[in-house]
Amino acid sequence: MQAWQVHENGEPGEVMRLAEVEPPVPGDGQVLLRVRAANINFPDALLCRGQYQVRPPLPFTPGVEICGETEDGRRVLATAALPHGGFAEYALADARALLPAPGSLDDAEAAALHIGYQTGWFGLHRRARLAAGETLLVHAAAGGVGSAAVQLGKAAGATVIGVVGGADKAAVARDLGCDVVVDRHAEDVVAAVKEATGGRGADVIYDPVGGAAYAQSAKLVAFEGRIVVVGFASGTIPSPALNHALVKNYAILGLHWGLYNTRNPELILRCHEELTELAAHGTIKPLVSERVPLSAAAHAVQRVADGITTGRVAVVLEKGAVA
Repeated sequence: MQAWQVHENGEPGEVMRLAEVEPPVPGDGQVLLRVRAANINFPDALLCRGQYQVRPPLPFTPGVEICGETEDGRRVLATAALPHGGFAEYALADARALLPAPGSLDDAEAAALHIGYQTGWFGLHRRARLAAGETLLVHAAAGGVGSAAVQLGKAAGATVIGVVGGADKAAVARDLGCDVVVDRHAEDVVAAVKEATGGRGADVIYDPVGGAAYAQSAKLVAFEGRIVVVGFASGTIPSPALNHALVKNYAILGLHWGLYNTRNPELILRCHEELTELAAHGTIKPLVSERVPLSAAAHAVQRVADGITTGRVAVVLEKGAVA
């Protein structure tokens, strides 16, 4: 089979190599899946760089999020079991963690419904307890993680403010349903959000960026607000001033979605059922901006790493283009 492999850490476009290898052999509790589509996530770039919290042995195949097909023909969503990731014709996954792929979505959309939307649902509902009528601010609102949070925030009845970088991404955020869009390249984010909220700020701030975005969040979080820390796409991990959280009376909430797979897997299934229902009604629909063939995966991962894409970029295998 064909598979992209990383033999040394570095930039995805430089270290990912397409090779002909033997299909992986499932271990205890694992299942072999034919990959129909593999969604590209920022952690795939971090894996290539050796900067992710999980460091699979070299060589490994990246691609953590897939829509695949079981040997008996079931179409499923899975988090790939590294080192045998999804940028290949076949991948391994935990048999107990397979989720049915929603029939309302094609393969690329279904793959994109998994990690980003699960993270958004847990972040907004389980951690931040977002309520209808509250204001949600989403950093990187036109990206894969941010776009999911925008749609879920609107579905929950929140007023959504999207922060983006550039006019093209601002247009995407508006199309996603953001009530207010702030272009950080052209506007002062803090001033614009304060003006939009009458000086109050946001009740919930969803931050997959870190760095300067987190500093803005601390200035913009409302009384009894909640900042949900999802990741650090900026490459800079902030050091929060806890005295500021104390005097301003807000909460800083961390979210590592993967922990629920081992600590409370029942919640993963319940979340998936809710997401499937929302997708069936058209309330949410993953923004897949590009579908690329397996041969173009390395270049696509590099573009995601460089922050120049919108929504999700999916690697779609020829035989698995649609449901």
